[in-house]
Amino acid sequence: MRVFANNAYAVKTVWSISKSRVIHTAVFCAMGYVERIFMSIFFLRYVIGAIESKAEFVTILGFIGICFVVFCLLAMYTSYMNSVVIPFTDNKIYRCLYRKLYAKAGNVELRCFEDPDFYNKYTMALDGAAQKMTRSVEFFFQVIFGIIAAGAAFSSMFMIDPFSVLFVISPIVGNFVFGGLMNKVWGGRYAENVKNTRMGEYVNRVMHLAEYAKEIRYSNIHELMMKRYDDSVKGSMAVAEKYSKKAIAFSWAQNVTTFAPVFEGIMIYAAYRTIVSKTMGLAELAIMFAAMSTSSWILITMFNNFIEAMKNGQFLEYFRTFMEYKEKIPEDQDGIIPEEKVLSVEFRNVCFEYKEKEPIINNLSFKIEGDKVCTLVGHNGAGKSTIIKLLFRLYDPTRGEILVNGINIRKYNLKAYRKLFSAAFQDYRIMAMSVKDNVIMGEKIDDPDETAARALRCAGVWDKIASLPKGLDTVMTKEFDDNGAVLSGGEQQKIVAARAFARNASVKIFDEPSSALDPIAEYELYKGIMEESKGHITVFISHRLSSVKDADVVFMLEHGTIIEQGSHKELMALGGKYCEMFTKQVRNYLADEIYKEGVME
Repeated sequence: MRVFANNAYAVKTVWSISKSRVIHTAVFCAMGYVERIFMSIFFLRYVIGAIESKAEFVTILGFIGICFVVFCLLAMYTSYMNSVVIPFTDNKIYRCLYRKLYAKAGNVELRCFEDPDFYNKYTMALDGAAQKMTRSVEFFFQVIFGIIAAGAAFSSMFMIDPFSVLFVISPIVGNFVFGGLMNKVWGGRYAENVKNTRMGEYVNRVMHLAEYAKEIRYSNIHELMMKRYDDSVKGSMAVAEKYSKKAIAFSWAQNVTTFAPVFEGIMIYAAYRTIVSKTMGLAELAIMFAAMSTSSWILITMFNNFIEAMKNGQFLEYFRTFMEYKEKIPEDQDGIIPEEKVLSVEFRNVCFEYKEKEPIINNLSFKIEGDKVCTLVGHNGAGKSTIIKLLFRLYDPTRGEILVNGINIRKYNLKAYRKLFSAAFQDYRIMAMSVKDNVIMGEKIDDPDETAARALRCAGVWDKIASLPKGLDTVMTKEFDDNGAVLSGGEQQKIVAARAFARNASVKIFDEPSSALDPIAEYELYKGIMEESKGHITVFISHRLSSVKDADVVFMLEHGTIIEQGSHKELMALGGKYCEMFTKQVRNYLADEIYKEGVME
């Protein structure tokens, strides 16, 4: 019932996109069965009956001529279906279906993409979704009209010889029982092989994408990738071997029970009636063989389509599970529209854990009021980036609450709330689009060129962009454009920082914005950040404590909680963990400079 429901779901989904495709598929499937039954049973019966009754030749010829014209028209419709209906509706279904999938993917919370089980279901839902959906529609109507056609064929056989219908029991058992078992084998093999398939696809991406080319050539990563690839192949072979014995046994049993009893059995029975008991004439024998052949074809086709529908039903299960998933933090969540100006940000006894019993944030409390520049510092794993993700509502706290302007952020309209912030993330991605698009990121702005140029100046990379042949319109990366720009890591990081400058937001956040920059470029970037901080709350995360000296408030984190807070001078005077960390960095920096000067001399 679930399989049938899943295929009905596919019909409903395709119907919502292209009604004409569903109607044409139904007509086409029905037409195929009608044509086969008519030609092999009723046409043959009429012609033989007319000959035996000594009908006029002109009458027989006229009947055959009418049939010829009708089937020429049906052939024209088949050509129209294959050449016009399917190609055009395929494109429409493909476009609309993947837009639905991408919209759903964009609406689920970030945690889903970090859950391997959920991500596996997502990739399986994407795997040939449009093709499998349309095939499900075809299978759905093939099974329905196959049942009707089988009934018509069996009725014809029953009229000739009631006992002849018994020969179809074996194919029914073979396809339903052993076909069902084969479907379970196929489904289990597919599900267990997803991880191996993903690994193979990952190696394929690494080996052909330009961004990995350097690492492959100056390191031994190629060997590791080949090992991963070999492991994926071995894994696939192990899965195939696991199911091979069952597959062979069930496939053999299905083929034997489907074909042998029908053709050999009916032949022996018909020969007995014709030769031994002499209760059947040659005309009846010919019609019976034709009816049996057609009935067998219908049964085999119907059950094959049924098995394929069951296979597709498993895919549709992944698709439905993904599409019907109830988001915990839906991107389209409605709520209070926040004020444009953020006056305060408060974390109140916030706790958070990515995995159960592995806390990242522990009873965190702090408050930012007014247009201040605040810095989050601490060792790796202290929870700095997680705090930003919580503030952006990419995650919700396990316990406690986050308030903006005194209101719990869960009560806000999510899209409107996120517009309060602009950010340059540490784990950024440069898109294969123009420089301008990489800065503006799809925001609706009156003068995008001027906004992008100003943001790039603040980030200290405008001179480089202006020197490119197409300036702001230069495409980043060479993935789709041979003339695309491939910038250095530091230049790319400045473009990412420009994203935060470009957006007119009340809170600007910079997560390790200078990790790929040299000290001079870092100084220029932080100078731009400080200038842009006027009239805003500015939060930045940095491992380099030399960049935080001008911040109004420094929050020192350890194990997901604040252990010290205050200005740089106050924390240095305190002589605690921040002072110790800053002093070590200064010593290392000075030692490095002295070493470089010695080498130069």
